[in-house]
Amino acid sequence: MKPKKFTKSNLPEKQCQVCGRPFSWRKKWADCWEEVKYCSERCRRRRQKPIDPL
Repeated sequence: MKPKKFTKSNLPEKQCQVCGRPFSWRKKWADCWEEVKYCSERCRRRRQKPIDPL
């Protein structure tokens, strides 16, 4: 089964978990759109890391 095609005017959007800005689907994310959480590499590097309990 082929994934459904998107037109430029009808691209899905998500909200970045770090900065809160909306970002649109990109072709390089076609196979992993469900796992994409960050709008950019910069936000991915700035993500909050869980604190280890002592």
